[in-house]
Amino acid sequence: MTINVYTEQTPNPATMKFMVNKLLINGSEDFATRESAEHSQFAKELFKFNFVNGVFFASNFVTITKTEDADWQDIEALLKDFVKGAVESEYKIKEETQAEAPAFEGSDLEIKIQQILHDYVRPAVEQDGGAISYKSFDEGVVTVELRGSCSGCPSSTITLKSGIQNLLQRMVPEVKEVVSEAL
Repeated sequence: MTINVYTEQTPNPATMKFMVNKLLINGSEDFATRESAEHSQFAKELFKFNFVNGVFFASNFVTITKTEDADWQDIEALLKDFVKGAVESEYKIKEETQAEAPAFEGSDLEIKIQQILHDYVRPAVEQDGGAISYKSFDEGVVTVELRGSCSGCPSSTITLKSGIQNLLQRMVPEVKEVVSEAL
């Protein structure tokens, strides 16, 4: 199979989404620091570029966060070539484990919230090169964690309040607010 890589801008100017015509991972993996990439051959190699500040994998893409002093015009082609070579060489994203199906836990209400986040919100957030995960539900407040290009993105607050919060409030009247846990 010929591996094709193309890029998409994300709402976060510091990140770029590198799309591949092959499934890279079921679920997602976030490597916010060089140290966190210790057990990922793919992420560890990306962090060898001094302008790489974060790496996030989900389904068929890798979102790369650049340092402030780097310019996408200077590094995009280089990273595209690297991602293509890494996929062709079958670099591992993480140590092999059993495929994990989403396991929702908690009260019936919490499970309903998690199911909505998984079915409706996750695909949209992944489109922008990010990921969302449920943390808790307490006294009407849903706490989520945003990763990938969503982490530190200027428009993530708008997405959280006008998109995710409105959706959950419509589908689960008990939800009063949605907040993001800082990384």
